[in-house]
Amino acid sequence: QVQLVESGGGLVHPGGSLSLSCAASGSVFSINAVGWYRQAPGKEREFVARIIRVGDTRTYAESVKGRFTISRDIAKNTVYLQMNSLKPEDTAVYYCNAENKASMNYWGKGTLVTVSS
Repeated sequence: QVQLVESGGGLVHPGGSLSLSCAASGSVFSINAVGWYRQAPGKEREFVARIIRVGDTRTYAESVKGRFTISRDIAKNTVYLQMNSLKPEDTAVYYCNAENKASMNYWGKGTLVTVSS
């Protein structure tokens, strides 16, 4: 089992920045990849960014490329999402996801990001 706890959400003005954290606990050795997803009101959950344990490969949704950066601190079992140049359309609940080597998925409870003037 893997437990994920997100933090760092809040209210920010358009053009501002915010950093999200995802702290993992439990069977962290089994994690193969960690990703961020988001769900805006009335919309389906969508992929934002992902980092793979081996090789440190990072992928991003087209809508956030160049603005968001995913990173990790292995010693702290934490993955971060640095979000810059935020837009109102980035408003959503952001969820952390971990996939283990058996392709099982774990989700955090989410953290709300609101981009508004």
